[in-house]
Amino acid sequence: MIPVRRVRRLWPWPEQHLPRHAKTCFPSIRSAGIASSSTSPRGGGGVDDEEAAEQTPYADVPRRGRRWERKPYPTPVKELIRRAKEERWARLADPCRRLEHPPANGLLVPDLVPIALRVYSAWRFLLRGLARLLALPSFHAAVHRCRFCEELHVGRGGGHLVRSCEGPGSAARSGAHAWAWGGVRDVAHLPYCYHLHDRVGKPRVGHKERHLVPRLPAVVELCVQAGLDLEGYPARRRTKPVYSIDGRIVDFEPEESTSPALAAGSLPPIAPSEEEEEVGSGEEQLREVAGRTMEAWLEMRAGAERLMEKYAVQTCGYCPEVQVGAKGHKVRMCRAAGHQFRAGLHAWQEATVDDLLGTAYVWHVKGDPGGAPPANEVKRYYGKAPAVVELCVQAGAPPPRLYRSMMRLDVALPGLDERDLVA
Repeated sequence: MIPVRRVRRLWPWPEQHLPRHAKTCFPSIRSAGIASSSTSPRGGGGVDDEEAAEQTPYADVPRRGRRWERKPYPTPVKELIRRAKEERWARLADPCRRLEHPPANGLLVPDLVPIALRVYSAWRFLLRGLARLLALPSFHAAVHRCRFCEELHVGRGGGHLVRSCEGPGSAARSGAHAWAWGGVRDVAHLPYCYHLHDRVGKPRVGHKERHLVPRLPAVVELCVQAGLDLEGYPARRRTKPVYSIDGRIVDFEPEESTSPALAAGSLPPIAPSEEEEEVGSGEEQLREVAGRTMEAWLEMRAGAERLMEKYAVQTCGYCPEVQVGAKGHKVRMCRAAGHQFRAGLHAWQEATVDDLLGTAYVWHVKGDPGGAPPANEVKRYYGKAPAVVELCVQAGAPPPRLYRSMMRLDVALPGLDERDLVA
């Protein structure tokens, strides 16, 4: 068999990297009429499906980094240096200035308050939908977690056979996982963070305050800072912008004052019929609950991305710790690589939506979910998807277009006796 060499793509070049004379000589892909090979979730093939597929970005299977490697920066380092220089120049030009743009000046962004309410509602329905799905007899043992590492698998045929374990004793097991049953917290592994009563006046939690400040899911804390009124987690709402004097935040407003117009929004109570609704054993009801749970996940993820455009979220570059706010906390609790040189402090950097939601990517099971689990010999032909998406797809929900390329639905899975015959 002739080995297949990987050929570097020479065309099409990005338009911004083309010479000036070449931009007018060669037509673009869209104008040349080259159609995309992707199909819609409904199995169509019309013009609308092709245009929607072109607008959906391609997402490959995520690669897990090494334990000693730092997470990649979402924003390039040069851009961060440029922003820091601009902020320093502005501080030198005007040492005492009034911050005008929310939420840096302590005020809420009015357009994001309804989004925060929807994200919190989607978070509640997501947990309730996952609990209903895992309570069914057919999905009671569908979630498996490794006892020695963070690996997760969703499938009714048992844990997968891919040898990728890096936990204690993995060398003696040749990388095989030791599976145990999982639950809702394994599928929706939402990280917790410290609650900030005043995100501008006191943006950090000290090490001695670690037992005094309550913790809650990071996505809920993001909603609280964006305008959600949650009982038990009070947040200060200002009516006037704060001042920056030599880089320090100074507030001349009394703490008791709160404006009803800028106050946080409250959620309507859940109807008892909605709480006590039970899922039947029929396929139509199961597919409906799976579809609504998938919609809640997509809505929560999209809303969290909108909120993170204005409200900063920090994560540790070496461990899964997350803190919602302009700065990370000072609690010495990091046990990842290089924590000895940081005295247990976290290496804070900008977080992504996957860090905020703690997205766990699992292998996508093709065909019958109760069939044979993914094998180690043909692991490169399997795709991946978030654990919530994989569970809903196995329950009957259609695969979302956002994860179709990552799940590799268009890749045929060869048999174990055919793996040597496939290039």
